Amino acid sequence: MSERALAVIGGGVIGLSVARRAAQDGWSVRVHRTDARGASWVAGGMLAPHSEGWPGEDAQLALGLESLKLWHTGFLDGLPGEVVTARESLVVAVDRADVADLRTVAEWLSVQGQPVSPTTAARDIEPLLAQGIRHGFVAETELAVDNRRLVQALEAACTALGVQWAPPVTDLTEVPGLRVIANGIDAPALWPGLQVRPVKGEVLRLRWRKGCMPMPDRVIRARVHGRQVYLVPRPDGVVVGATQYEHGRDTAPVVTGVRDLLDDACAVLPALGEYELAECAAGLRPMTPDGLPIVGRLDERTLVATGHGRNGFLLAPWTAERIAAELAQG
Repeated sequence: MSERALAVIGGGVIGLSVARRAAQDGWSVRVHRTDARGASWVAGGMLAPHSEGWPGEDAQLALGLESLKLWHTGFLDGLPGEVVTARESLVVAVDRADVADLRTVAEWLSVQGQPVSPTTAARDIEPLLAQGIRHGFVAETELAVDNRRLVQALEAACTALGVQWAPPVTDLTEVPGLRVIANGIDAPALWPGLQVRPVKGEVLRLRWRKGCMPMPDRVIRARVHGRQVYLVPRPDGVVVGATQYEHGRDTAPVVTGVRDLLDDACAVLPALGEYELAECAAGLRPMTPDGLPIVGRLDERTLVATGHGRNGFLLAPWTAERIAAELAQG
């Protein structure tokens, strides 16, 4: 076996990003993955540390901002096709309580040295917003990507770099040599003690139909009577998400979750009521007790990259660089 051989366990956005980065550094990489599409296939693809933030989550904000810089400065280089679907986020509020929450977030971001641009004329920015929605702020540097196109682009980039594909593993003894555990909610099965649990999130895909109003130009995140909803543009429609609750490994979309998402989406952008309901799906986010990812070395042969929660796409570049640094030191 080559001294520069590396096995990456997991074929989602984290595993693929780690594999590509290692291959770029000259490692002989093998990715162990299942045929089933996991959470990366269901995600909204937002890269949104500002609009995802909340007071008290200072560490999460810092990681997100560091990783967002990598998205802007090279992570997309060499990937085939266009994966970016929006280059700005508009965060809006529906009622007075939601406006208060929005101001709390904006003030916290300002204290963190990350001021956003407030507005009381949100419909001037996105004219299709519902009547009465006025308050919001703009996060100019945030992005959104087509999650499925990005996964496919990373797969293609890995193949071009000579990455090999292998079946999944259920026991680390099946993987000789150096390895990275990057299989999300399944990581504790390979390394007992990792505090990662599945958190369910339902996501809808609405497809534009002839005669409908156009898609928004940017990501719209909204607080609707205390609930959060996001609308992410795609070339053929809008992704709507996402619920968040713990229900074991259940990935069946349920009526309550789908109804709430549709109600909230249409309360923000009424024109979506004429779109086609093309897909309902649910994914399992790998969450940790403190909301921070687990990325680093477990022992001389084993590294880990999991626990990214709802920010797997955002933190993929940062994670790849962190693992690359560990490999270089090792």
